[in-house]
Amino acid sequence: MNIQDLKTPVYVVDEKAIIRNLEILRDVERSTGCHILLAQKAFSMFRIYPLISQYISGATASGLFEARLAHEEMKGENHVFCPAYTEEEMTEICRICDHISFNSLRQLELHRPIWEKAQVSVGLRINPEFSTQEGHEIYDPCAPGSRLGIREKDMPEHLPKGVEGIHFHTLCEQDAAPLADTAAYVEEHFGTYLHEAKWINLGGGHHITRPGYDIELLKKTIVHLKETYHVEVYLEPGEAIALNAGYLCTKVLDIVENTLPILILDASAACHMPDVLEMPYRPPLKDAGEPGEKACTCRLGARTCLAGDVIGDYSFDKAPEIGDILTFEDMAIYSMVKNNTFNGMPLPDIALLHEDGTVETVRSFGYEDFRNRLS
Repeated sequence: MNIQDLKTPVYVVDEKAIIRNLEILRDVERSTGCHILLAQKAFSMFRIYPLISQYISGATASGLFEARLAHEEMKGENHVFCPAYTEEEMTEICRICDHISFNSLRQLELHRPIWEKAQVSVGLRINPEFSTQEGHEIYDPCAPGSRLGIREKDMPEHLPKGVEGIHFHTLCEQDAAPLADTAAYVEEHFGTYLHEAKWINLGGGHHITRPGYDIELLKKTIVHLKETYHVEVYLEPGEAIALNAGYLCTKVLDIVENTLPILILDASAACHMPDVLEMPYRPPLKDAGEPGEKACTCRLGARTCLAGDVIGDYSFDKAPEIGDILTFEDMAIYSMVKNNTFNGMPLPDIALLHEDGTVETVRSFGYEDFRNRLS
């Protein structure tokens, strides 16, 4: 099967691009001795977990269900962080995970009777209160009033009994310099705990596989932490594994005229790429430009009833026609894991573009997938 034979809308994950990213991450692991984990919150297409596990150490989860998925499909290291766990979740998590990070001292002690009996390494998530990004406070764990992590003023004098790790996650789609700055700040304010710890987890938000990323500074930062504190170093990139490695193919169903041509697509921002509205985010569109850059500027919208379900304005050399296929790029991350069936919108199929150019439909969705979520 070829891409043009796929039913739209469809997410297409590019195996060759995934491998290219994984090779970069494997080099970081091998040259520094760190452990890189797939953050499943960004990309959970477990069909290729066996491939991913050939290059990096394992996966990290944001809760029990992701932890179960990694345990069943990845077979590598299995880490988890969640702001709060239930007793039932903790019992199963201790059975399937090897590292657990707690968001508060209260949660640590509440679940101590369970995790102390398990063969699991426990850590605390800290809040350095050191922001390295502007805007998008929704994605800044160090923003004032954040619920994520323990502040320096709230930490005990020493790591509590049984705690072996320090975890922080403060970045979002950033280069190595913000990480280096944050690590230096953590050393200054949490250095006592680093000397007591066995591992440090630098969280995610590292765009390691983005062109121009300062990989040498990343390696230098990792090696410095390992040699200074004699700890194992973990990183949890999600986007970096599947960055620029997927597409969302969609068909033009109708064209409405209102100030400019408005293309009605069978894909939706609200349902199929929520970050477009949440961040907000403008996905790149193959063979299209910024508004006014090319001959014809059009607005791309969905067929839901939400007035604001608009992907954006794009320009084209030639105006698209009804029936044309448009291809959004960089659509592997935060798409499949966040989509929904609002308005009864069908979920896009999931396909895998193999290295040899053939395409495999991994999963198709229909009415029952919508209905069963509500029954």
